[in-house]
Amino acid sequence: MTTKSAAAAARATVYGYPRQGQNRELKKAIEGYWKGRVTADALHSTAAELRRTHWQYLSDTGLHEVPTGDFSYYDHVLDTTVMVGAVPERHRAAVEADALDGYFAMARGTQDVAPLEMTKWFDTNYHYLVPELGPDTVFAADARKQVAELKEALTLGLTARPVLVGPVTYLLLAKPAPGVAADFDTLTLLDRLMPVYAEVLADLRAAGAEWVQLDEPALVQDRTPAELNAATRAYRDLGGLADRPKLLVASYFDRLGEALPVLAKAPVEGLALDFTGPAAAHLEALAAVGGLPGKRLVAGVVDGRNIWVNDLEKSLSTLGTLLGLADRVDVSASCSLLHVPLDAAAEKDVDPQILRWLAFAGQKTAEIVTLAKGLSKGTDTIAGELAANRAALASRASSPITRDPVVRSRTAAVTRADALRSQPYPERAAAQRAHLGLPLLPTTSIGSFPQTAELRAARADLRAGRIDADGYEDRIRAEIQEVIAFQEKTGLDVLVHGEPERNDMVQYFAEQLTGYLATRHGWVQSYGTRYVRPPILAGDISRPEPMTVRWTSYAQSLTPKPVKGMLTGPVTMLAWSYVRDDQPLADTARQVALALRDEVVDLEAAGTAVIQVDEPALRETLPLRAADHPAYLAWATEAFRLTTGGVRPDTQIHTHMCYAEFGDIVQAIDDLDADVISLEAARSHMQVARELASHGYPREAGPGVWDIHSPRVPSTEEAAALLRTGLEAIPAERLWVNPDCGLKTRGWPETRASLENLVTAARAVRGELSGS
Repeated sequence: MTTKSAAAAARATVYGYPRQGQNRELKKAIEGYWKGRVTADALHSTAAELRRTHWQYLSDTGLHEVPTGDFSYYDHVLDTTVMVGAVPERHRAAVEADALDGYFAMARGTQDVAPLEMTKWFDTNYHYLVPELGPDTVFAADARKQVAELKEALTLGLTARPVLVGPVTYLLLAKPAPGVAADFDTLTLLDRLMPVYAEVLADLRAAGAEWVQLDEPALVQDRTPAELNAATRAYRDLGGLADRPKLLVASYFDRLGEALPVLAKAPVEGLALDFTGPAAAHLEALAAVGGLPGKRLVAGVVDGRNIWVNDLEKSLSTLGTLLGLADRVDVSASCSLLHVPLDAAAEKDVDPQILRWLAFAGQKTAEIVTLAKGLSKGTDTIAGELAANRAALASRASSPITRDPVVRSRTAAVTRADALRSQPYPERAAAQRAHLGLPLLPTTSIGSFPQTAELRAARADLRAGRIDADGYEDRIRAEIQEVIAFQEKTGLDVLVHGEPERNDMVQYFAEQLTGYLATRHGWVQSYGTRYVRPPILAGDISRPEPMTVRWTSYAQSLTPKPVKGMLTGPVTMLAWSYVRDDQPLADTARQVALALRDEVVDLEAAGTAVIQVDEPALRETLPLRAADHPAYLAWATEAFRLTTGGVRPDTQIHTHMCYAEFGDIVQAIDDLDADVISLEAARSHMQVARELASHGYPREAGPGVWDIHSPRVPSTEEAAALLRTGLEAIPAERLWVNPDCGLKTRGWPETRASLENLVTAARAVRGELSGS
């Protein structure tokens, strides 16, 4: 490490913080507003109090600079759409009538107007609302939200830095608006967008901003020369503005690669870079481009996406090396702390030995402050923190919790044949048709049915001891009976039991597998007001006993129609958990796959003829750099086949994916060798059906005809129109009819109406095909 004085200016900061509040106050207030129980003023008051509480906490913990503008009622990319005035034409009237209701209409849709498309934020489980742009898009600056939140923080006496989605990333995340040619290049709008960013920056400077952060995570992906040239122009123009704050351009989630010299040479005052995982390559890359002389470097050395304690000494070593590469080095997490829960100290039920290994947003903030102090004032000033950190790391490395010799022996014995079905698809398809006897265009749902207040109350009653296990199971049986009866009456062809016993599609399984740890308060935003509690994968994985067989078999006993067994696939079990970082992800995936394989075999033995293994995260976990794709897809698809490879030819294996760019992984979808795949397609107007057809996908597919992430009920004709579009790409004998995703978040009235319309639409199109 260089001299103490050279590091004296080191400051601690973060790029963003969880929005929801310790008890998910924001979720409750927003959903109360939607239901008319909370006024707009009360919602705004709750939001302001949450912002104040979080900023004050960050400052009290020791951060020198707090972020503003990262707070959102739904999504920060949607906030950017509002900031630049890119409201779609179909939503303009609603936004003009009431800005808040119009905002939520863009996010959720209304009965008459479809929402914006939603997809995953890079390789995370956070979803953003996709901007819709076209050659006629007119941008107009509206920085009221960003300015107001900055002033709130400044009024508290805090040093605050507004955080905005950068202009290049915003355009690269966007899609052509409906009716615009699919090959429209949204980046051609850059020159039109830049004056809007200039106006926003001037407004923020006038409001008191010294620095503004512009996030450009899209630049860590593979980019064409034209896209890199656009980034060069954007930051040349912004850097050249006379009336602006200092600019900090941030990237995260991976290495910048060829974009690093572009940003290093840009006339901006600082860069914020990720130095964790594959982005650790930034250390050598910065030296190769000559460092950042005269610039501020915010070094993301604390992993903002996982929950393990930081190796403080390793991070200090990295920071010490960076001191010679920039004018000033500050300390941060690798990305916004939006992706981790709030506070590990709230987890009173976690084994104290394991708890010391964990760092949620609060603990990560403390780590950042400790590192900044050590960098500025010397390691002697943080000797106690370093000793405790070494002890925590050693405790985890030596713990028997992390290693199971039986699991490791079984995993090592896996052969290539274990990951193959016994017959090729054409032979399996014939056997399945004979076994199941399904009609043309068979109808089904994805798996879950509404998680009603009564079901949540039953789980709460069980935890509180107000009912015993028998009483709880009686309620679950009654719910399954209702779900099966409704599906039979509606006329669905392949039924589901509705998953009333499951709190979450990952957590439910994690609680029954060894090696996993569940939290009580570890909520993380997935989209809007949808929060999940990702389990923590702390040790080797095995399945002590069957997890789903009893309830699936009970449902099947109520109907002669096939009932799907429902499992969450190995890649999704990893993607929606906090995974261990002490072994290759491929090794962990194989352990999970073998545990799930046991469940698949037991379901089949119990008479389950259709088994769905959901893998919505397969695309989400795709590495951001193309060079890293082959290795990931090889182990990811093998893990799925290992899960499903042990069944008979006449057992039909389904999988499901939603809200991702499927065109990037069509070959991988093929390599899964599932008999049927259901996919999100309603918001994207059957784009995935065309992508499957272009690839020559040979198996059965169900592109969704009902967007379940919106409360609106699709009409019969709307569902039929989407189905006809699907038939243009997929032959009728291989096309299924289903919603986009599970129905857990929907209410029963809209579920009944939508599924009835779906079945009616399928029957109408069948009639058209048969000429009757």
